[in-house]
Amino acid sequence: MTVASFPVFPWGHDAWGFAAQYAAACTQFQMDVEEELIADDDVSCYNCRYRRWTAASFTCLEATLGPDKG
Repeated sequence: MTVASFPVFPWGHDAWGFAAQYAAACTQFQMDVEEELIADDDVSCYNCRYRRWTAASFTCLEATLGPDKG
C-alpha cells in the first residue's frame, strides 16, 4: 500500500496521525534527508522522500521516483 493511489494526500498538512498510519503501512516509505523532516514520528508521509508539498497538502511521487523505477 502506498499513498500514491491518491493524486494528493486528502487530509492536508495537519493530519499527523493519518500521515503516520499511511507511512507505517507503505511498502515504499523512504526517510527523507534530515533537514526535510518535520514530523515527530520518523515514519510519516510528511517525512518521506517521495512527498512533494502542494499548497493544501502533498503529492506522493513514489510511483515515478521509487527505488524500483529506474
